[in-house]
Amino acid sequence: MDEGNTMKIGLLVRIEAKPEFADQVESALRGARQLADEEQATVAWFAFRQSPTVFGVFDTFDDEDGRKAHLEGRIAAALGEMAQTMLATAPTIAEVDLLGVKVP
Repeated sequence: MDEGNTMKIGLLVRIEAKPEFADQVESALRGARQLADEEQATVAWFAFRQSPTVFGVFDTFDDEDGRKAHLEGRIAAALGEMAQTMLATAPTIAEVDLLGVKVP
């Protein structure tokens, strides 16, 4: 990895909405951008849609403290609340190590 780039680790989250809540999950993820902006330790944050009911989030951090802070933050709490009613299954959260990064 480029020594000038500090992003070293990330999270890849798979979110499957119940069909009747897909639009609300999309809206919540769009709104979560503001929360991500407020997280000092979250370097990059992406929310995406893979299919009508499957969504995801990918975010990056400089270190484990940043990743832990994110997992204990407001976005994770909101996702936990959504899981109780709007999601078909619990979100799948995978920790990843970044091997290469290209961002503007």
